[in-house]
Amino acid sequence: MDKTWRTIIEPFKIKSVEPLGFTTRAEREQVLRAASWNLFGVPADKVLIDLLTDSGTSAMSAEQWAAVMRGDESYAGARSFFTFEKAVRELTGYRHVMPVHQGRAAERILFSVVGGPGKTVIANSHFDTTRANVEASGATAIDLPVPEALDFAHPAPFKGDMDLRALEAKIRELGSASIPMIVMTLTNNSLGGQPVSMGNLRRVSEIARHHRIPLLLDVARFAENAWFIKRRELGYSSRSAAEIAREMFSYADGCWMSAKKDAFVNIGGFLAVNDPEWSARAREILILGEGFPTYGGLAGRDLEAMAVGLREVLDEHYLEYRIRSVEYLGEGLRKAGVPIVEPPGGHAVYLDAKRLLPHIPPAGYPAQALACELYLTAGVRSVEIGSLMFGRREDGAFQPARMELVRLAIPRRVYTQSHIDFLIEVMADVSSRAKTIKPLRLISASQRLAHFTARLEPEGVA
Repeated sequence: MDKTWRTIIEPFKIKSVEPLGFTTRAEREQVLRAASWNLFGVPADKVLIDLLTDSGTSAMSAEQWAAVMRGDESYAGARSFFTFEKAVRELTGYRHVMPVHQGRAAERILFSVVGGPGKTVIANSHFDTTRANVEASGATAIDLPVPEALDFAHPAPFKGDMDLRALEAKIRELGSASIPMIVMTLTNNSLGGQPVSMGNLRRVSEIARHHRIPLLLDVARFAENAWFIKRRELGYSSRSAAEIAREMFSYADGCWMSAKKDAFVNIGGFLAVNDPEWSARAREILILGEGFPTYGGLAGRDLEAMAVGLREVLDEHYLEYRIRSVEYLGEGLRKAGVPIVEPPGGHAVYLDAKRLLPHIPPAGYPAQALACELYLTAGVRSVEIGSLMFGRREDGAFQPARMELVRLAIPRRVYTQSHIDFLIEVMADVSSRAKTIKPLRLISASQRLAHFTARLEPEGVA
């Protein structure tokens, strides 16, 4: 047997590079003021290390770029669609496959079909666009995570799980007829990128089928979830990631995916279901907003690249490297005394701004203030997951979020260990000055998905 090495290396070589955006502190202060203290408004060439999202920011492989050249750009019935459809069916087992330009398009279509006033969608945790699309349909979105998911300081293996007792109670309270679906997000992005166990997924499936409620999966990071099951759940260590993924899909009635995550592509996604009626209604909406069902708002080359990515992501050398890289960042921050969501997630490390900045109340947006300070210090861009993203009721009134987190999302196959070591050094410096970070004041924001368009300023600015 080969020796087991302590160092897990990147399972790839680098063929192409692009320059980073070095700036001065004075430049960054000017940029942030112009962006109204919203990092979504910062030009990318003014960012040194971009951890805003892992969505659409991956480095595609040589095989994916080769597939791009094979793209069939026929308007209808393109060869590339059937290549893509086969890849999705082999992975998920679902019959009806519809490409879309990204995950939120699938959400918009799906909740246009099954949502509406008087209905409630239950999830382990809705992500921001999922919740927004549920609520835009007139339905209500309810999260039922396990209690330990909100105990950020203490690790547990599967903090992405659904609270089964709460699920049963909520179904009894509302009645199954008012619940068009149950959603399991794999991994649970909003609460730290935490995985869902196979046992919990299986039990949610049993409850859903008992009450005749469809179960759908948000599988943007399905492969990372499968790898956590392999590493942490009894009985799965000898199973391949591909086998584990297929079992996960078997417990649900359909799924949607932003392929910009675990399929490595810069654009693309899909909706896949077994119900022919849902499929027919979804295709009508797809044609109205995305395009003909065999291209769904994408070029043939995008479909080809997705098909390759869905296979590549289940390579176990890649998955071992991917999860270990995020763990490495978490370990470095922990040693530096930076409070994080424990354990580190699959695609990101989440800083706990509530613990780091106890002097800033939720109405001062502590996570956003921390994210801005990280940019000002070294040009590192991250994203707030707290009261700016989730702190508003439907009537527009402020309501503190349950968490005040800063997500450091790691793009796939993009940054090296030296980038991560630099990030740890920067964050340690920011943490040492935590008491000097000032609250922010919200000037304006849209009703839904406010964090994308919000304008803020530091308190005390005239």
